[in-house]
Amino acid sequence: MTSSPEPLPKEARAPVTWRGMILGVRKISVVLPGIIVFAVAFGAAAAAKGLSLLETVVMSAIVYAGVAQLVAMELWRPEWTWGAIAGLAAVTATVNARMVLQGASLQLWFARFPRALNALHLFFFTDANWLVGTRYHAEGGRDLGVLIGGGLLLWVVWVLATVPGYLLGSLVSDPRRYGIDLVMPIFFAAMIVPLWRGRRAARPWLVAGIVALVTAKLVDGYAFIIVGALSGAVAGAFLDDAA
Repeated sequence: MTSSPEPLPKEARAPVTWRGMILGVRKISVVLPGIIVFAVAFGAAAAAKGLSLLETVVMSAIVYAGVAQLVAMELWRPEWTWGAIAGLAAVTATVNARMVLQGASLQLWFARFPRALNALHLFFFTDANWLVGTRYHAEGGRDLGVLIGGGLLLWVVWVLATVPGYLLGSLVSDPRRYGIDLVMPIFFAAMIVPLWRGRRAARPWLVAGIVALVTAKLVDGYAFIIVGALSGAVAGAFLDDAA
């Protein structure tokens, strides 16, 4: 008599459903105003730098890097050298390196799905997706459709909102002038609050924040992002070992 196969663990049965995608759209909708403003700002900055409307829209659709696109516009120049290109690549890579750690934090969830599907949805993976996904997964959610639906909506809105930004020109080319640059940090802070796990778990956040602020004061550029993230990760590792 053969024994029946053991049921798959809950993680192994993780689904991708339309219901999950709709839930992802609902969860991500709260950040859309900030995304629209940033996309408009990028479009305006691109127009001021002399890019065509087609080039601007294609950059938003293919590069799709949010803050890194705004950083690229700050460093944009009418004539390029190989050194300038390498410098731009290094800076944008530094800004986007946080996505490696964000993706790794959800690896146990993603690992249950085919690589092709992960490659597809990770193209649409953003800071907002990570925050929504982290909270959703911590609450017991396993439907990857949440990330896919939210990511697709953000991408569509980002690309479409680039167009009016370009047409408006320099009206909002500097988001800091209107305090627009505070929209996303406020959203991140609000989303992180439910992830609170006590004072001990908050210590790596505190270390990362302090180190990032000090680095930003002492070193020009965007190195503070990587230094802060690595400091928080190291602090978290030592705290885990000491536990």
